[in-house]
Amino acid sequence: MPADRRRFLVSCSALALAPALACAQQNPQRESLLRESLLREVTRGAPLRTGRVVVDTPTLADNGHSVPLRIAVDSPMTAADHVRRITILAERNPRPLVASYVLGPHSGRAEIVTRIRVADIQDVIAVAELSDGSFWMGSAHVIVTELACLEG
Repeated sequence: MPADRRRFLVSCSALALAPALACAQQNPQRESLLRESLLREVTRGAPLRTGRVVVDTPTLADNGHSVPLRIAVDSPMTAADHVRRITILAERNPRPLVASYVLGPHSGRAEIVTRIRVADIQDVIAVAELSDGSFWMGSAHVIVTELACLEG
């Protein structure tokens, strides 16, 4: 690819993402309160720990309508120690509760592979409820580049 074209495409992408990045940082306090409220609803007020949950998704998504997502929870998946539920949240979506999966010791692995809709630049959050009643969280930041550069 010629250097001039490459520079043009990078500039076009940066210009298209600038308003979205500005919106993403407009009201961090409001977003923080929304996130806390969503997490409190999922955990029913129980303490939430970070770790054990891996959220794997591309940082840049070409199409926000179908973003690949893999969630894995570190768990032996035995009768005594297993994941009960995995909940996916995308706080900037019109419906922030994206999905909730019920698992058990017979699930084999605590892993979900799916595609989700991501409406804007945001963190995708996964909350895992374990059989001991503890809640664990992981997240990944996603930048949606759909319509970043239009031709003609």
